[in-house]
Amino acid sequence: MTKRMLVMLVLAGCVFGGIIGFQAFKARMVKQYLSSQGLPAQTVSTTTADESEWQPTIRSVGTLRAERGADIAPELAGVVSAIHFRSGDEVQAGAPLVQLNDASERAQLASLVAAAQLAGINYRRDVEQLRKGFVTQSVVDTDAANLKVAEAHVAEQQALLDKKLVRAPFAGRLGIRAVDLGQYVAAGTKLVTLQSLDPILVDFSLPQSELAQVAPGRRVSVSTDALPGERFAGTVEAIDAKLDPATRNVLVRASVGNPQHHLLPGMFVDAEVSAGETKRYLTLPQTAIAFNPYGNTVFVVTEKGKHADGKPQLVAAQRFVTTGPTRGDQIAVLSGLAKGETVVTAGQLKLRNGMPVRIDNSIQPTNQQNPQPKDPS
Repeated sequence: MTKRMLVMLVLAGCVFGGIIGFQAFKARMVKQYLSSQGLPAQTVSTTTADESEWQPTIRSVGTLRAERGADIAPELAGVVSAIHFRSGDEVQAGAPLVQLNDASERAQLASLVAAAQLAGINYRRDVEQLRKGFVTQSVVDTDAANLKVAEAHVAEQQALLDKKLVRAPFAGRLGIRAVDLGQYVAAGTKLVTLQSLDPILVDFSLPQSELAQVAPGRRVSVSTDALPGERFAGTVEAIDAKLDPATRNVLVRASVGNPQHHLLPGMFVDAEVSAGETKRYLTLPQTAIAFNPYGNTVFVVTEKGKHADGKPQLVAAQRFVTTGPTRGDQIAVLSGLAKGETVVTAGQLKLRNGMPVRIDNSIQPTNQQNPQPKDPS
């Protein structure tokens, strides 16, 4: 290193040292000036840190599906001759829905019934003849077989006739009618949808890391933006036997009470599953926490002496805290704060450590477990 470079380094150090020293001197003079002038008290709102019970929950999003749901369709083709329901009706199991034209089937059934009756007459007559020795046993056996065949044909035709009347396979709510009177429908054509709505099922996925916290019988709470302010309670019914290898998630199914039929299959819902035992946490509104990259902080109001009029002099003290889970507007504080301490909930952005404050709690930030949107009207 040359002598000239050494001199330049010394000069640069002197310059930077002078700048740093000037800034420190300036900060000290400002602090002394503010101390001599006295800082005005800043108005803040506060709350008292208190404990409350928390039920740990796991949140997910899911889709509703009916416990039993089907698109009702005929097994046989035919022309619609009668419709026994209206769109949206509640029906019981076995209720008639759609009648297909069955004139030809009824005529065929009458013919088969007559044949069965004749077979029965022949069988009974030959039984009497056998007792008198006029016919052999083989003749009676043949008559008995003919009677059974004839009765089987009647039963088969009756089954076909019954399929011409489409009935509700279970109780539920019907959807919108998809056919009209006089319309020809092929086998398998959708006539109407039928959905059983109470209870209703909700399917949602959970990551494998939370699988150990969920089991059949756990409480579930469901909400949807279609019904703001309403929550529906249920229980976990089943957990799938395997995970999705693409997402490492497991499918969970819960059953939820829906007595008013407000929830409908296909709805998107938010699901909360109770996980583990109830815990007690020190709870604050989330507005009380200043979230920073270097750590979360709160301002605690403490008393520092008295004013000339005898009133307590209140000052703000910044405190680092460790936060935990959240629920609604609230957050749990795990460490750094004691029960009963007064914490600033609004106005902390203008505070500095040791700054005097004045408390005004006429307006408080929201502090609800399950906040709901308010109707602007």
